[in-house]
Amino acid sequence: MTDRRSFLRLAIGGAASLVLAGCDRISESSWGPKVLNKAQGLNRRVQALLAPSSAMAKEYTEADLSPVFRSNGTAMPTTPAYQALLANGFRDYRLQVGGLVDRPMSFSIDDLKQIEQVAQITRHDRVEGWSAIGKWHGTRLSHVLDKVGVQAKARYVVFHCYDEMDPGEPYYESVDIPEARHPQTLLAWGLNDQPLPIKNGAPLRLRVSRQLGYKQAKYIARIELVDSFAHIAGGNGGYWEDYGYEWYAGI
Repeated sequence: MTDRRSFLRLAIGGAASLVLAGCDRISESSWGPKVLNKAQGLNRRVQALLAPSSAMAKEYTEADLSPVFRSNGTAMPTTPAYQALLANGFRDYRLQVGGLVDRPMSFSIDDLKQIEQVAQITRHDRVEGWSAIGKWHGTRLSHVLDKVGVQAKARYVVFHCYDEMDPGEPYYESVDIPEARHPQTLLAWGLNDQPLPIKNGAPLRLRVSRQLGYKQAKYIARIELVDSFAHIAGGNGGYWEDYGYEWYAGI
C-alpha cells in the first residue's frame, strides 16, 4: 500500500511539477496570492455551474447491487485509538462535531440513527477505474449540521479520520456547505442491510454520491466546521489534494 501511494505521489508530482513551480513563484510575489485566490474562486464557480446543489446522483435498484463491494484505501486502521474502539465493538464511539458551530456535540451511532435512518443505492466510482453499486444506510449530514447550528462564517465541513495513510498523517477530507447539505450526502453506518464493514469504513464514513471515491472519508473521528483550510495539514482540503488531486471531484 505504501509503495502504491508513493508511486501515485511521484506520478502526480511529476505531472504537476512545472505548474507547481510556477505557482510557488507566483505565490511568493506581492500580487500572486490575489491572482491565485481569484482563480480558485472562478474554478469553484464553474464547478457550481456543472454540478449545482440541486443536481442528484443516479440511484439504482437492489437488482443492480454489486455482488462484492470492494474496499478502497485503508482496510484496517492500525492507530491505537481505532483499535481500542474496535476491541469493544465501537460501543464507546462518539462522533465529535465542532469548530464554527453554535453547539459542539458528540453522537454515538445510535444517536445518529435516532436523528434519521435513510437508505440510498448509489454507485461508488474510484480514480483507479473501478466502480461498485451499494445500498448505503445512514443519516443525512444536513440534519447533524442543523443539530449543532452552523455559524454564518463557516464555509467547509472537514472530516478527520482514524486511519493514517503514513505514520503521523491522518486521512482527512472536506466538502463545502452546499455539498454537505445535499440530500444525498450521508454519514453512513450501514452497507447492504448490514452494519458497515471495517474494510468499508466502520463505524462511520462519508457518502458524497456526486464525487469520486477519495472524497468518501472512512473511519470518521470528528467533524470540524471551518472558514478556511489554511491551518489544516497541507492547506488544500484533503489528504490526496495535498498531493495534487482536485479538491472538487465531481462525476
